[in-house]
Amino acid sequence: MRPFGPFYPARVAVLKEYNVSRHYVTKHEEKYKNLSDLERAKASEALLAKLHTQQTLFTKLNAPRAAAVKTSFLISHKIARNSKPFADGEFVKECMVDSAALICPEKKGAFENIPLSRRTVTRRVEDIAGNLELQLKNRADDFDYFSLALDESCDVRDTAQLLVFLRGITADFTITEELAAMQSMKGTTTGSDLLNEVNACVDKLGLKWDKLAGVTTDGCPNLTGKNVGLLKKMQDKVTEMNPEQKLTFLHCIIHQEVLCKSVLKMSHVVDVVTKTVNFIRARSLNHRQFVALLEENDTGHCDISYHSTVRWLSLGKVLKCFWDLREEIREFCMKKGNPIPQLSDADWLSDLGFAVDVTAQMNELNVKLQSKGLFVYEMYSAVKAFMRKLEFLSSQMRENILTHMPTLKEVNPSAEHLKRYSSMLEALHSEFSRRFQDFKIIESEMHMVSSPFSFSVNDAPSDVQMELIDLQSDTLLAEKFRSVPLNEFYSSLKEENFPHMRRHAQKILVLFGSTYVCEQTFSVMKFNKSRYRSSMTDDHLSAVLRIVTSDIEPDFNALVQAQERLGFSH
Repeated sequence: MRPFGPFYPARVAVLKEYNVSRHYVTKHEEKYKNLSDLERAKASEALLAKLHTQQTLFTKLNAPRAAAVKTSFLISHKIARNSKPFADGEFVKECMVDSAALICPEKKGAFENIPLSRRTVTRRVEDIAGNLELQLKNRADDFDYFSLALDESCDVRDTAQLLVFLRGITADFTITEELAAMQSMKGTTTGSDLLNEVNACVDKLGLKWDKLAGVTTDGCPNLTGKNVGLLKKMQDKVTEMNPEQKLTFLHCIIHQEVLCKSVLKMSHVVDVVTKTVNFIRARSLNHRQFVALLEENDTGHCDISYHSTVRWLSLGKVLKCFWDLREEIREFCMKKGNPIPQLSDADWLSDLGFAVDVTAQMNELNVKLQSKGLFVYEMYSAVKAFMRKLEFLSSQMRENILTHMPTLKEVNPSAEHLKRYSSMLEALHSEFSRRFQDFKIIESEMHMVSSPFSFSVNDAPSDVQMELIDLQSDTLLAEKFRSVPLNEFYSSLKEENFPHMRRHAQKILVLFGSTYVCEQTFSVMKFNKSRYRSSMTDDHLSAVLRIVTSDIEPDFNALVQAQERLGFSH
């Protein structure tokens, strides 16, 4: 058997050695047998270059197809991200092709090859959601602790949808907050049913129950029931695994804040405002004429909105708008033969002014609590600050000082009214104190984590007292604490020196203070699965919600490579 020439690659399978040798002898020996070693080397290099050119040709042919598929993924991601129907992909493609025909006609064919049919966009959305879930699962492997935010609501088809949001923290204090799952429930929604769904979600992401730090809910009975609620069953499950592990259960801080206003007993004001607004808005002619009146008087308001008890900021906005337009409303209702006697009642107007100012203060707090990325101690600090404001406003009212109640100041209320308003603010303060007991339980630990250099060592848990002394004695760390974010500060602490301080900080920083992220997602859910898209499947709805809420960037290159392995498809 004749040995191979140098122009044959050395990476030949052993089992095919005879075939290659025979091919060389029968086809090429006469051409290359008289060449010197140098000539053989040059011939080998020329053949390899020719082979590389051929391979590059196939790569160049394949590149436009890969670019078209990646573009398809990018556009599908934007369609889902903006809650658009999947069929809009065809409309987007039509716009791109028409634009290319005008701007760059030579590229029109490339745009025509982008797959964006309804079914293709549907598959792309599924693949993107799967990629995001895979990335979240990989991140979850590194979590030292995690917490959950849970809420349940029904979609337009009356299917109960349980949203499970996850917040995890790693050893370097990197925090990830993502939608863990949307679990669809066709039957009952008891505590046991909810536990099965949460357990399936936790297992799917590979999370460990012994790393669960806390759970935040909206306080509904099937979640918080004393004997059969979800939280009780979750604590029982954790206790079976580790009797020493205690979960932190929190009732959404925003939900509690909204419930507190019920003690103000402003129904005699709210009912009149609601009835009047409904009179104006419920009849088309009345509404058109009222809007025309506002435009004629150049009031600065173009309309008056309904009050919705579901929307947390609605009441304060409606009351403020009603106050600003009270003269126009009185005039309009008189013309329509439906006078509002309360608008001429000084006592009622005084109560309205008070309601406007108090709800404005509560709305200001509400907006602060809705800020993205807040830690639980920041939210509770905002609530405590508001409670101090209530005490301050109450004391000022007793002294007839209305500096911070501008609307009420316009009415010039009597001393008797001010005394009653002061008592109402005291009642509101008492209700705030009563409702936030779950946050008070962890208040000391929150304070220790958020202000370690001013926290009393005597009040600290025994496992961190010595570490806290070392921390408070380090001037360099004290300086760093004032200049960097809290999670970055604790990340800089050495594990060998402050293991317990780091662990306590992780457990506090990972907690959800509210379920506002769930409420936002339910709004997105009802926008996507509406009466116009009621046939949308639960799987597709879950994929869209994952894409809309995720801060993780999809790995489009990996998605395209997966399509290459399967074969490009339209």
